[in-house]
Amino acid sequence: MGNHLVGMPMDAEMYAGMAMIIVGVPLAIFGALPAQRTTHDSHAGTSYEAPDSTPLSKHHAAVLTVLIFGLIIDVMKPATLGFVLPGLRAEYGIEKSVAAYLPFVALTGTTVGSFLWGWLADIYGRRSSILLSTILFVSTSICGAMPAFQWNLVMCFLMGASAGGMLPVVYTLLAEIMPPKHRSWVLVLVGGVGLVGGYLAASFSAHTFEPVYGWRALWLQGFPTGLILLALARWIPESPRFLKEQGREDELADMERKFGIVPRRRAAVPEDAAVATQRHGKLTAALVITALAWSFVNFGLLLWLPTDLEARGFSAAVASGIIAKSALLALPTIALGALLYSRWSSKKTLILTIALTLAGLAGALLPAPVLADEPVLITVIALLVVGTNGLIAVLLPYAAENYPLGIRGRATGLIAGASKVGGVAVQAFALAGLIPTLGGAAVALLAPMAISIGLVGYAGRETRGRSLRELEATG
Repeated sequence: MGNHLVGMPMDAEMYAGMAMIIVGVPLAIFGALPAQRTTHDSHAGTSYEAPDSTPLSKHHAAVLTVLIFGLIIDVMKPATLGFVLPGLRAEYGIEKSVAAYLPFVALTGTTVGSFLWGWLADIYGRRSSILLSTILFVSTSICGAMPAFQWNLVMCFLMGASAGGMLPVVYTLLAEIMPPKHRSWVLVLVGGVGLVGGYLAASFSAHTFEPVYGWRALWLQGFPTGLILLALARWIPESPRFLKEQGREDELADMERKFGIVPRRRAAVPEDAAVATQRHGKLTAALVITALAWSFVNFGLLLWLPTDLEARGFSAAVASGIIAKSALLALPTIALGALLYSRWSSKKTLILTIALTLAGLAGALLPAPVLADEPVLITVIALLVVGTNGLIAVLLPYAAENYPLGIRGRATGLIAGASKVGGVAVQAFALAGLIPTLGGAAVALLAPMAISIGLVGYAGRETRGRSLRELEATG
């Protein structure tokens, strides 16, 4: 049928296949969950960390390779939305206003997934959560075979939910297995490479497969990529402290051998313990507000930017060129962010990225004649792109380092979820026909971004060069 499935009747084989998925996914999830064997040891899982001098080994390299691959296929899911919409609209014969429900539903799923998987990671372990998320990658790839648009909405919500949980869990796991000396730059670099790689992979797949096989191929590719990740899962370890809490001593011994993780005495309570404990709630508020503000800038202001530039009189080609030039200036952001985060200061690097975004928002309020000058406009947009790229690259690693073992997954998931709420709100605004101008969006976002920089400056603490056990000793 020329890759067009719209109107195809649901025959007996299709119903049987759907039934097998409904039965098979819960069974696969049940098989992936570890047995709960709590040791009731008050010291369990709190004093396992590699010495600072531990070098990166082939086992670390294998974990990083697999997790980067996992993040790439995770980021591909939402990144593919823009590429499938034109073909989807044409095949189903629907208007833009109706097709807009697809990214709205998918981004809602990613937000829910961030909260859900972070919570599961604290209960069932980091590795199990990654496996469960991957199982849903595979099963929801059937989104590409739905004959009706309504079924696409259902399956894409589940696909978004599976994709939303990978990032916070990966950060949490890496924070717990990397030597303190390498933890900071590894966290920032892995997240950044996964983010950029996901968008590149989505655009490459759209360029390679969609002209030949149609838009459905972009969803169906979740099946083979998910199976590859499951096959590579043998190189994904579990958090050593979770293994200790579960009494899984053989696996813990294997972790010690491969990653140099050894039992270590609890760190002495540092001088800033009392202050850090008092400010912990404020730090959570600061990181959540920062994530919310970032999500509105990224999914709102930057998403609406091409439309705003065309409204200012720039042609579509010139508008795309301006954004491309600005993005080119932002390319070194990830490497520079990793360098500053690990060599200078984690807290100050986060504040710097917020300040750059704030400067871009302020620049967007310049008078229209000034912004009409292309170099000025490119500078303003570059500040926004550099600031937002750097901000998301350091925000989640900073969150993963600041919370104790028992709530690290759900706390990082909370902040990751907050970083996607703006995408859901933006799509809701678009459905209602509310698309603000560059200046209007900047006015609305200046205050929350300014509040976030003040809260991080007040409640944030330095994590660079400090072991997790020392950070946890602050309460």
